[in-house]
Amino acid sequence: MTNALPSSVTIFAGTTRVAQAATPYAGAIARQLLSDDPAARLLVFEDGTGRQVDLDLRDEAQAQPTAEDPSAGDARGRGRPKLGVVAREVTLLPRHWDWLNGQPGGASVALRKLVEQARRDQSESDRRREAREAAYRFVSAMAGDFPGFEEASRALFAGDRGSFIERTVAWPQDVAAYARWLAFRDAA
Repeated sequence: MTNALPSSVTIFAGTTRVAQAATPYAGAIARQLLSDDPAARLLVFEDGTGRQVDLDLRDEAQAQPTAEDPSAGDARGRGRPKLGVVAREVTLLPRHWDWLNGQPGGASVALRKLVEQARRDQSESDRRREAREAAYRFVSAMAGDFPGFEEASRALFAGDRGSFIERTVAWPQDVAAYARWLAFRDAA
């Protein structure tokens, strides 16, 4: 899991889409929106995943890391340089371990190759699944009480674009448009 910031977010005030911005600028935009209308109910969604996110609404001077902030520095300890390798437990049957250990480079190399091949083979279906999940996260937060939500959700997971559009036509325009974009933005 990564702690990287999403590349862009979309900001809603109620059911109206008020901004889409690169993440580093979203806090400033939200601060401005709230200064214009302190009662605004802002919700912010990560464009890549449809997840609702919180923004740091402190002004720029307050948001800067300080020397006491452990995330401000790049302290490196002794030992091997960080290569991005993460050790985790894998549970396999003995025959699986036997096969992996007999592969050139051993179990780790064989597992990495298998994972990379599966990622290549499944990339299109993974992309479609992730788009549906992103759209569902968004509609669950924004449209869970709207008419046709259940039917729209079924159409979404069935990959039925036409039915999804039909089921969301009565929703507020910005909510429906963003849900459709999340679900089918890469569809031809």
